[in-house]
Amino acid sequence: MKQFMDEDFLLSTKTAKKLYHEYAAVMPILDYHCHLNPQEIYEDRKFENITQVWLGGDHYKWRQMRSNGVEEKYITGDASDREKFQKWAETLEMAIGNPLYHWSHLELKRYFGYDGYLSGDTAEEVWNLCNAKLQAGLSARSLIKMSNVTLVCTTDDPVDSLEWHQKIKADESFDVQVLPAWRPDKAVALEKKDYLDYLAKLGEVSGIKVDSFENLMAALKNRMDYFAENGCSVSDHGLEYVMYNPASAEEVEAIFAKRLAGETVSREEELKFKTACMVTLGREYAKKGWVMQLHYGVKRDNNVSVFTKLGPDTGVDCISNHTPSAELADFLNALAVTDELPKTIIYSLNPIDNAAIGTVIGCFQNADAIGKVQQGSAWWFNDNKTGMIEQMTSLANLGLLGNFVGMLTDSRSFLSYTRHEYFRRIMCELIGGWVENGEYPADYKTLKKIVKGISYNNAVRYFGFDL
Repeated sequence: MKQFMDEDFLLSTKTAKKLYHEYAAVMPILDYHCHLNPQEIYEDRKFENITQVWLGGDHYKWRQMRSNGVEEKYITGDASDREKFQKWAETLEMAIGNPLYHWSHLELKRYFGYDGYLSGDTAEEVWNLCNAKLQAGLSARSLIKMSNVTLVCTTDDPVDSLEWHQKIKADESFDVQVLPAWRPDKAVALEKKDYLDYLAKLGEVSGIKVDSFENLMAALKNRMDYFAENGCSVSDHGLEYVMYNPASAEEVEAIFAKRLAGETVSREEELKFKTACMVTLGREYAKKGWVMQLHYGVKRDNNVSVFTKLGPDTGVDCISNHTPSAELADFLNALAVTDELPKTIIYSLNPIDNAAIGTVIGCFQNADAIGKVQQGSAWWFNDNKTGMIEQMTSLANLGLLGNFVGMLTDSRSFLSYTRHEYFRRIMCELIGGWVENGEYPADYKTLKKIVKGISYNNAVRYFGFDL
């Protein structure tokens, strides 16, 4: 029996161990998509205790605590941090086979030097150890540096001032780049109740009155220029699905005017408007040389009582099975047909989309970039051992796994960088298994290139960051 989470955790073959320890483990981390707060990075946030680092805003853990019958007061309520930590420790005991079990223990091991395992019985020991380490100097910046991170892309709204990114850049004491990433979801979501309020903010910061679709796009382009001046070269969209329902410019203007007048638009009108937004923005990304990320396949805020009380991103989202690959292909084609398709990374929350994405991206590759259109890493509910293996196997079957841009954290936690270790171990086990099985030669010169590429180098090349 193997020891729990030893140095060869998840590595079962000689080749896998060599690939991980000699090639993958030594590579830095490029976190090209996350939800870290740039203000907390600039201010080098200190944490009073492990609960603040682990449970504050972590809806992954919240879901599991609810599944364990924990009262909401111990999850998002007014219970003490020590009480919340105890409830999480008792929940983790039951999480056999869940990635949270592995992530949590990797974090305890790498950042706090704890080699045991967390349970209700060991909670006090772990609480005291972690809090002592935090109070001794572990902070937002030190956790990033300990993780060997070279660059972070946060997630930022077009109306954001980017002041914290500017302050970080001016601070010579911190050498990790922290760049904004453009996330214009609120500008596209005309069905939302507060949409007109958002347009007023956008008009204010851009200096352009948003009184037409043309001016909406002008205001967004104005803000894109501002983001570009502050180092942004990455966009991201959180979509229900990638729709393609084209309409004439006149029809789109009429739909937007209807919404500006306070009227409710139909579902068909909503899709036509969003299609026009995405095509226009995609063309602008191509002009600027930005990467476009598309995240879709989510049905959000399903438990209305929880959403009403706690708001979005609180653990009540699920996979949607309405993810038509035909419309995804039509959308990409609308940009490609005029040679205005930017580098694009596609993530679906629905794992059955792996093969569909693999076949779609193969239709739009060219010499503009190696792996110009990418399938993104196993996202959110797929961010586990099974999901990663399925995503990489499908990509290998239908495309070029060796050109994959690899892992990201997609997290709000400064401890989440161990997810890169988790991913790299799984990746090396997968590739090592193919070599051991005679499906790929033991050509370590090429294997080194592939493993280091997926771990870090491919992303550096793809995004074109100055590192």
